[in-house]
Amino acid sequence: MSGELVLVTGGSGFLGAHCILALLDAGYRVRTTVRSSKREADVIAMLKGAGTDPAGRLSFAIADLTADAGWPEAVAGCDYVLHVASPFPSGVPKHEDELIVPAREGALRVLRAARAAGVKRVVLTSSFAAIGYGKMPPGQPFTEESWTDPAAKVSAYVKSKTLAERAAWDFIAAEGGGLELAVVNPVGIFGPVLGSDHSTSTEFVQRMMNGAMPGLPRLSFGVVDARDVADLHVRAMTNPAARGERFLAVAGDFMTVREIARTVKTRLGAAASRVSTRELPDWLVRVVGLFNAEAAQLVTELGKVKNATNAKAVRMLGWAPRSREDALAATGESLIRLGLLKASK
Repeated sequence: MSGELVLVTGGSGFLGAHCILALLDAGYRVRTTVRSSKREADVIAMLKGAGTDPAGRLSFAIADLTADAGWPEAVAGCDYVLHVASPFPSGVPKHEDELIVPAREGALRVLRAARAAGVKRVVLTSSFAAIGYGKMPPGQPFTEESWTDPAAKVSAYVKSKTLAERAAWDFIAAEGGGLELAVVNPVGIFGPVLGSDHSTSTEFVQRMMNGAMPGLPRLSFGVVDARDVADLHVRAMTNPAARGERFLAVAGDFMTVREIARTVKTRLGAAASRVSTRELPDWLVRVVGLFNAEAAQLVTELGKVKNATNAKAVRMLGWAPRSREDALAATGESLIRLGLLKASK
């Protein structure tokens, strides 16, 4: 390690900030990209709020996934790159290319710049979205061998993550030279919120705790703590066995939305008094989906029982994630601590 320099793209994001924390804790020097210098203070505040003073060990580069400018400077002198930045809106884009183009072209920009700079390895943050939509393995959990079918009826976000990861692997195969690639595919990322600008997954818990979800759709998805996803990135960055591999980041069996709500209520007690555990009938969600684009995206997943396994990451990299329950509790506790919940009436 000896002070090796790592670039983290998107350091002002929820996972990006946790990756910076993990790298600093492990003794690396870190450079991170932000789209505007105005976000530098936000990143430093998040790190200090988590108990880490990055003084002298963190630098910034201005770069955007949609433009070439800034990327050569961002990767210059770096030993590794964690490409975490990618659009993940809370709403539905007007056109799928609003997500697909920056995700795919942004990944290729980072890879080209990394190859030109002589970077050893890039770890790309992909998603379970690139694995678990399309044909389900009969009676088996999804593994890293599974791929989402982007031609199937999937959301713009799911398609963007699938096409971006495919493009990254194709680039390495055709033009990568000596550049190595490893990919991390997280499920829903929860865990300690570091500031008011957090993730779509943690906003889900925030909405529950604010009483903004009086009814719950019959859905299930995976849970993992951001600290463990960051740890998996660092392991995939340096372990020789991780070259050319994908790793699912999931803490255990998938949970239904109702199970998540019950966990939050049980672990947080009175602070979660506004969390509803009432499940909505599928027909009602379908009716709402006729008038609401966000609800419409849920309809094809209603009642589906999915699962994924972390066996590969555990076996190859020695990864040991926290429990699903601890990840969810940490989310709620941080929202309370940072004053990010609406006051009770």
